[in-house]
Amino acid sequence: MKYLRVLLFFLLCPVMAQSGVVRLKDLVEFDGVRGNDLVGYGLVVGLNGTGDGLRNAPFTEDIMSNILERLGVNVTGEQFRPKNVAAVFVTASLPPFSRTGSQIDVTVSAIGDSKSLLGGTLIMTPLNAADGQIYAVAQGTILAGGAVAEGQAASVTQGVPTSGVIPSGARVEREIAFDLSDLNTVRLALREPDFTTAGRIEQAINGTFGRRVAAMRDSGTVEIDIEATRMASTAHAIGRIENILVEPERKARVVVDQRSGTIVMGNDVRLSRVAVSQGNLTLRIEETPLVVQPNPFADGETVVVPRTGAEIEEEDGVSLAEVPEGTSLSEVVEGLNALGVSPRDMIDILKSLKAAGALHAEFVVR
Repeated sequence: MKYLRVLLFFLLCPVMAQSGVVRLKDLVEFDGVRGNDLVGYGLVVGLNGTGDGLRNAPFTEDIMSNILERLGVNVTGEQFRPKNVAAVFVTASLPPFSRTGSQIDVTVSAIGDSKSLLGGTLIMTPLNAADGQIYAVAQGTILAGGAVAEGQAASVTQGVPTSGVIPSGARVEREIAFDLSDLNTVRLALREPDFTTAGRIEQAINGTFGRRVAAMRDSGTVEIDIEATRMASTAHAIGRIENILVEPERKARVVVDQRSGTIVMGNDVRLSRVAVSQGNLTLRIEETPLVVQPNPFADGETVVVPRTGAEIEEEDGVSLAEVPEGTSLSEVVEGLNALGVSPRDMIDILKSLKAAGALHAEFVVR
């Protein structure tokens, strides 16, 4: 009950904000204005004995040999057994319109059996895009997000020490060949496609410019005629459009996280009139074998006699309760709250309500 009251408080507080207006840049993606994913394979050195075991991760030895040979060190036939190096994947996102020489953040993740990347340094690693070209080069000291402490009989791990970040750890070496000024039209892609929201975006843009500039193509696309905006450039037009305020239309949605027992319901969730009953049935089986031995100095052998205890226990559940038809989020929660069940049981009730057709909302289970 306490959990659901707290849930109701946090859900009702943002109702006014949810129904308010939002900047267009927070609702859509602009055609051509996008980032690009980068990935690379590199080596981290300087670890305090927490690197890869080279017998279990032979690729670490290969990349270490290649790096040393490029630096002029002949290691042919040598056997490596260091514990302070680890093979890693390096990932990053190249922001739109990044210029040569600018810096971006990178994420470093161990791929071998390294125990921690804490205190390690990433050696110069090229980062490739999907086209196979190198667009950035990463290097620097890793900031790991965890720690490991261990002894002979126990160990403690906090966070994820096998992954870390390097702020501004990569320098852009190649630019994406894209000229925004060449576009005669720009499409706005809605992050949550909806015909009502797309129509409101069209009306808001045309109202701002005082003429027909935008045209809704479908529930997820609004097309902008750059020439009709009469702006100096495409960038100027986007700069004016992205701050236009629009009131989005939200879908009724219930989101459930079964692992943590979290339930989140949107403001437009509705319930049809329905009756609900909830109870718990527990089946308990216990094995208590009995060992029987012969008398002292008597002929015989020790045997184990099985003994099984079975019990069925039914907890007192909630009697059949009526949940009235909800006209608002507060009435929906109040009706479900009247059942007096735990959040875990509430998840099962919501599933059953959806299956019965009484819950009028998209049901998302994570």
